[in-house]
Amino acid sequence: MNKKLKGTKTEQNLINSFAGEAQARNRYTYYSKIAKDEGYEQIAEIFLSTSENELEHAKLFYKHLANNPLGHVDAFYPYEIGTTEDNLISAISGETEEFDVLYKEAEQIAKDEGFEAIANTFHNVRNSEEHHAKRYKELLKNLKEGTLFSKNSEEMWICRKCGYVHRGKSAPEHCPNCLHPQGYFQLLCEKY
Repeated sequence: MNKKLKGTKTEQNLINSFAGEAQARNRYTYYSKIAKDEGYEQIAEIFLSTSENELEHAKLFYKHLANNPLGHVDAFYPYEIGTTEDNLISAISGETEEFDVLYKEAEQIAKDEGFEAIANTFHNVRNSEEHHAKRYKELLKNLKEGTLFSKNSEEMWICRKCGYVHRGKSAPEHCPNCLHPQGYFQLLCEKY
């Protein structure tokens, strides 16, 4: 990098973003456990896979800071942990703020300060965060409407534990194959 990062707004944005992503990873890991305890296996897995995305985002931001002395983290980070519904609401809020405000501003500041590669990182991470928010919104909608395990039309449902496939408007109360509860079912998706 030709331009000096130390002391710039971009440096501070990277520091805050690294810390925020690292904390999001841990929150989502906690959220996953709560969803699992509440019987929402698919939501638990989505929180867990998203936590891995957040780890990767933290690494991306850290790589830009790796050759710089340590800086000061100056930002607010949510710490709410509640029910799965509460956690989805919190996750939607955090992801939306990241893609719609924080990283959008950080991308522009990096461009203005001449850090194109860093601006590109913020841009690309925004893309991921927008997807996270969209997915969480859909899960929250299904949870509130009672359509996580029941739809208006006949669907294909798959047991996440054993792979048993069921056709119907609702997932069975228990898997007829491995006997795991309904929480292990999700819609079968075969768009690869």
